[in-house]
Amino acid sequence: MIEIVPNWHPIFVHFTVALFVTSGLLFFTSTAFASRSWAKPLQIAAYWNLWLGAFFTIATISAGFYAYYTVTHDAASHAEMTDHRNWAVPTAIAWWVLALWAARMYRRNEKIALGFLAALAIALGMLGLTAFEGGELVYEHGLGVRSDVETPSTAPSHEDNHDHE
Repeated sequence: MIEIVPNWHPIFVHFTVALFVTSGLLFFTSTAFASRSWAKPLQIAAYWNLWLGAFFTIATISAGFYAYYTVTHDAASHAEMTDHRNWAVPTAIAWWVLALWAARMYRRNEKIALGFLAALAIALGMLGLTAFEGGELVYEHGLGVRSDVETPSTAPSHEDNHDHE
């Protein structure tokens, strides 16, 4: 399998992004509906998603740096990789800060601070931009993928596929 997936960054990054987005949605929902009986369990789930995301970010960033230094690329894709890295590192730091802030609020049994929600919204925006930059690396530059698609010069013509009577 390692030949198929030479770099684990895509696996870790999708898991991490899903945890952070889920955490954000749960924090906003649990705060907006704080008077409902189901708000507190949503908030607990939000904390756990945030903390798990922060933990998995260590593997995500590590695998990302491995990809940065090992994936075959040209000058144009290198510039894009650098932009992605330059968004990824501060984004990871923002999420780690949020995870620590959340741990403090949780430990003190504090209500979710509006400043925390504002920082969470900013971190979600940063995450979206970082993910967009990563998507450009794959879909515009083809980095980290192996193509089995035939090019027009190697594809069989339609005439070759017809049975001649």
